[in-house]
Amino acid sequence: MSGPIGVGLIGAGTISKQYLQNLTTFPDIVVHSIGDVYEPVAKERAAEFGIETSGGVEATLGHPDVEIVINLTIPAAHVEVALAAVAAAKHVWSEKPFSLDRASGLSLLAAADKAGVRLGSAPDTFLGAGLQTARRMIERGDIGVPLTALTLMQSPGPESWHPNPAFLFQEGAGPLFDIGPYYLTTLMQTFGSVSRVAALGSKSRDTRVIGSGAKAGERFDVTVPSHVSAIAEFEGGQSSQSIFSFDSPMDRHGFVEVTGTEGTMSFPDPNNFDGEIRVKHAGEAEWTSYPAVGSTSSRGSGVLEMGRAIRAGRPHRATGELAYHVLDTMVSISESIDRHSFVEVASSVAAAPALPEDWDPTAATL
Repeated sequence: MSGPIGVGLIGAGTISKQYLQNLTTFPDIVVHSIGDVYEPVAKERAAEFGIETSGGVEATLGHPDVEIVINLTIPAAHVEVALAAVAAAKHVWSEKPFSLDRASGLSLLAAADKAGVRLGSAPDTFLGAGLQTARRMIERGDIGVPLTALTLMQSPGPESWHPNPAFLFQEGAGPLFDIGPYYLTTLMQTFGSVSRVAALGSKSRDTRVIGSGAKAGERFDVTVPSHVSAIAEFEGGQSSQSIFSFDSPMDRHGFVEVTGTEGTMSFPDPNNFDGEIRVKHAGEAEWTSYPAVGSTSSRGSGVLEMGRAIRAGRPHRATGELAYHVLDTMVSISESIDRHSFVEVASSVAAAPALPEDWDPTAATL
């Protein structure tokens, strides 16, 4: 095929708006449909962005011009919807996490391989200018050989602002599965594959209260750790320490520091696409700041990069295999919490090559 990539969405919730704000401005993408189990929601979102077709899930799965299905359902439905798209001979881009367990994730990889279609997955923030610039600086040796990393994500939790936050404190979420993919993907693009992990987890309370929206005041159960402390060893011998917490009165997002043989680099927030990079060498009193170079287009950039790769017949960067390794690492962290011991991570994945500095989502290339 030639020309712009045809895509369709399944899931018309909050995150779909962020995707559509970008996808509808990319010349190499055409959004044909939006499907949701709640058809009126899909119809409303389609009208908001001028999308021709809306309805149930079949509005996207059955659309003849949809090449990539963008799966924006809740985590528990990710694999079911992705398998349905694969069965319909569609490529699939899913929001994170890739799946909730190894077995379903492996079954999805196998099904896509058999069908000859591609899988992609969020987060695609590592394709943004901020993290790509940091990646290029490390590869050219700005801090010597990278050895260790420290990452922190701390907040009181999303229930104060999210109108329907219960799923964020249940299986497939919590700070580890909800926020962890951003940080772990960044670490994997820096160090390579994780080989083993150890972790501790806790809950500050068993129930929480919704703070905004129509359900404000309602209580819901917390069924997964709301604070996780993890260490990871990578195949190359590097190590990292990470905190993922919804139990902190202090908001501290986007803290990623990588230390090498010659200095330390502070990365931009891995949940964003831009931001400055700071470097400090031994003996220097102050950090030196560097601007991000490259694309700052937001969510949906990975869909575009995947689509262009399909047209060019080359590998895309935010692959299903990468997303599965992130999942495998998170499941291993959860198992370590339960076992109180190190857990080996069986999967492995090669880091994707850095994007060219002039990669431009707003350019018409197809």
